[in-house]
Amino acid sequence: MTLSFRRWLNAWSASVALVAAVTGAAKLLAGPTAVPGLSVLYLLAVLPVAVVWGVRFAIAVSVASTLAFDFFVLPPVYSLQLTDREEGFSLAVFLITAAVVSGLAARSRRDAQESAQLGREQGALRRVATLVARGAPPAELFAAVAAELGPLLGADATGIARFEADGTATVVARLGHRNDAMAVGTRVMPEQVGAFGAALARGQSVRVDDYGPVPGHFAAVVRAEGVRASVACPIAVGDGLWGLMIVGSRRGPLPAATEQRMAGFAELLGIYAESRGRLMASRARVVAAADDARRRIERDLHDGAQQELIALTFQLKAALAAVPAEYHELGVELNSLADGMSGLQDELQRIARGIHPAVLAKGGLEPALNVLARRAPMPIELNVAVEERLPERVELAVYYVVSEMLTNAAKHAQASVVQVAVEVHDGRLHLSVCDDGVGGADPARGSGLVGVKDRIEALDGVTSVQSPLGAGTAVKVELPLEPVL
Repeated sequence: MTLSFRRWLNAWSASVALVAAVTGAAKLLAGPTAVPGLSVLYLLAVLPVAVVWGVRFAIAVSVASTLAFDFFVLPPVYSLQLTDREEGFSLAVFLITAAVVSGLAARSRRDAQESAQLGREQGALRRVATLVARGAPPAELFAAVAAELGPLLGADATGIARFEADGTATVVARLGHRNDAMAVGTRVMPEQVGAFGAALARGQSVRVDDYGPVPGHFAAVVRAEGVRASVACPIAVGDGLWGLMIVGSRRGPLPAATEQRMAGFAELLGIYAESRGRLMASRARVVAAADDARRRIERDLHDGAQQELIALTFQLKAALAAVPAEYHELGVELNSLADGMSGLQDELQRIARGIHPAVLAKGGLEPALNVLARRAPMPIELNVAVEERLPERVELAVYYVVSEMLTNAAKHAQASVVQVAVEVHDGRLHLSVCDDGVGGADPARGSGLVGVKDRIEALDGVTSVQSPLGAGTAVKVELPLEPVL
């Protein structure tokens, strides 16, 4: 049984019941002599039908009410005869009044519905705009938009996808789906996903009212979800396409205004994507500039100060060799200076390596972390499950986080062991540094954790710190291998 047939059946059932109830009331009120003006009672049947089912059903009920009043109430009863003009005029006035009132009632209901829908739409847009204004993380914003679209549009399933530079589309949010064929993080080719590909090619909303005859993998996935129709709305940034939103219905075609209502959310997402993209690019430039400065300082130390120290050390040792034996105290003093300069050279070399580790640039993340582990004053359990070289910005971030955490553990944690684990899956790097020390680390107190958090967030990553007193410190980091926006 389809929804439209149920609605039709409910309307007629209610209409018959209302007309019957009002007819009974009119017959009782009429007594031995029927009053033509009692026909106004039938507005009690017309109005509910007009409000709930619309003017067409209401007019039909008006006609049925007129016939019922004439047949059951006006004498001669059980006959459609009219005894005088007053009765006919009264029924005609009732018919006209009922039609006008039902039209006004139906229009009032439509206006109320539209006003309520507009209020819900404005409320949803306001909530999304608030998230955009405060710069909410992408995952939070995308999930919020997907959650708002479903109830607002009467959709059974919603989703958001981002177009990638390699021509694929990545699912970044979804709600109301029954399987994981298009889970968050899934990458698909736009030509595989009917409405996606069409929206990408045309740069405008695309409607599919029946997936039954649509060929292809995506249509098959949609049918498996029970979705019968969908609307896809592109999300534009500048003159290009960032991605799109798609809503689906398991009941049939979506309302005609769906595209228009989705456009407001698409515009907000476009603004968010553009502003966040600029922010991330700015942050990336700051991090890159800082890393370039580190490289220059390391190079200047190596090629300048270190070389000068080496030359001075050689000269001092040459002078020491020329000191006559009878100047024993001078020889001892010069030898002490030579030892001090050698120590200074080692310290400067250590500082240079800490500023920008050459081993990281040459060998990659695992060799660089092994060097940090060997230098640490406590045992380090290192597990690096990374087979390929990662983007330089990611490797540098991981190196500095681990370096900072090992330094904190040595200075403050009183730890007996530190566990460092690095792995990559689902396009994100996961790093954890855990010690068994005294705990109590608090980023709010201005420790090195603040710098760690700033560097990771500059690369659109996420940092979490758990450090209960007496239970050690666990720092976990997630970094996207590619910029999200």
